Amino acid sequence: MMVPLDPCNKPTSQRRITEGDTVVVYERHDSMRAVTVSAAGVLQNRFGVFRHADWLGRHFGSKVFSSGGVGGKGGRKAGGGFVHLLAPTPELWTLVLSHRTQILYIADISLVVAYLELVPGCVLLESGTGSGSLTTSLARAVAPHGRVYTFDFHDQRADSAREDFEKNGLSSLITVAVRDIQGEGFPDEYSGAADAVFLDLPQPWLAIPSAGTMLRQDGVLCSFSPCIEQVQRACETMRSCFTDIRTFEILLRTYEVHEGALKSATANEASSEGSSLPGKKRKIRSAGEALDSSQTSSVIARPCSTARGHTGYLTFARKSVHGSQTGAAEVCPTS
Repeated sequence: MMVPLDPCNKPTSQRRITEGDTVVVYERHDSMRAVTVSAAGVLQNRFGVFRHADWLGRHFGSKVFSSGGVGGKGGRKAGGGFVHLLAPTPELWTLVLSHRTQILYIADISLVVAYLELVPGCVLLESGTGSGSLTTSLARAVAPHGRVYTFDFHDQRADSAREDFEKNGLSSLITVAVRDIQGEGFPDEYSGAADAVFLDLPQPWLAIPSAGTMLRQDGVLCSFSPCIEQVQRACETMRSCFTDIRTFEILLRTYEVHEGALKSATANEASSEGSSLPGKKRKIRSAGEALDSSQTSSVIARPCSTARGHTGYLTFARKSVHGSQTGAAEVCPTS
């Protein structure tokens, strides 16, 4: 189970692997895959052949070697590569899930969870289930007593997402339904019951009036759009019944850290003496003084040569309440 619902139960990462578990196989930093464990299952990759039967009973996080003749130290398999067996988390699931649509990644997801002010017990409405990347993180944020109601207009995508949520043990936190939110709006049964609403739609301005009706007093709305023209039109619609409207674009810059050799300061100083400026006196060294040209090993951090660029714009707004003296809340006009 990706999200433990009972505080008495151990987190998935602290228990042993059993048949039917979903395991994230970590091959290298840029290569991972989700595998359902079965006693007769076999995984083949560039590092060798791995039998699922060898994984059963091991702790999540274990390092396992490929099958082959026994002969390595410490029980290693001779001539074999290795992988790590990781417990599934929403962050890892985002990296290994099947892409049925474009997805939100960890940087955008983190801001969504924070600015929607999600805590355990919250009720959230989402339109645009897609591949379920964001939905999985939303479910963990509201667990164990909250609920995510997610809608997609595409039958097959909704069915596939529902299967993924069931496989990851999230069915008690997520309800998937097929509905065209842009055309029909959210179901009336959720009116005034949502703490937050998330929209990932091509025309979010069509769903904003319905979202305002669903939100409780002081509830928060978030709309994700890849184009600034979508943002502008959505913001115009929000102004009628929302306040504190803000838009963000996250550009994540990753650094790579590795060990490398650096010349010592004395060696650099010596190399610069030969090109000293005119008029400056050179440092006179004694006959027995030698140049220190040694190199030292150091940890070097530098920006990665490749980085993910623009993904989209996140617009947040808080439902405004007018006539607070009488307790009457404003109703968003429909377009």
